[in-house]
Amino acid sequence: MPRRIVSMSAEAIAIYQAELLKWNAKVNLIGPEAREHLDEHIAEAVAAAEILKPRGEVLDFGSGGGLPAIPMAILSPYARFHLVEADQKKWAFLKHVVRECGLNSQVHGDRLQRLLGRLPASLRFSLVTSRAVGAPEGWVPTLKDHLHDGARVALFQGAPDTPPMEGFHAEPPVKLPRGESNYLVLLTFHVEQS
Repeated sequence: MPRRIVSMSAEAIAIYQAELLKWNAKVNLIGPEAREHLDEHIAEAVAAAEILKPRGEVLDFGSGGGLPAIPMAILSPYARFHLVEADQKKWAFLKHVVRECGLNSQVHGDRLQRLLGRLPASLRFSLVTSRAVGAPEGWVPTLKDHLHDGARVALFQGAPDTPPMEGFHAEPPVKLPRGESNYLVLLTFHVEQS
């Protein structure tokens, strides 16, 4: 990455971190463990951005306080992130920080299933990310109509595996540097041929 972009990225991550801590004092965006280890959680998102190299349309489900989506969006100038968060206070924070960091991102204050029903039929995601949001086998299959062939689903979770899901091929999990979600479980979507 050119030096100027690295400098701008570092500045945007510093803005994100400061805003997250400021807002967290009033709105419960992250818990005490995440607050105590915030630098490591951000490093985990940075590592994921380097592994995944997001491009095109990216969906982050259960965006909460913006981890991993905001640092990944900062480091991914060729991607447009769609952050999905149903909690109104967290949604307001995400809109604020997207604006403050000047990100090419859209925040959707909605539940995933309702949002999927309202997205343009032509919109397809190349990457979906989610950090510790429920059982993936309950929501990952619902994404099929909104994924490019070869799209990846990246699950930040504590366990290195996930149940098999039709249409998705599990890649070897990647051990991330730290924390509660210390594995990046990758699923690749393939359109089934009839």
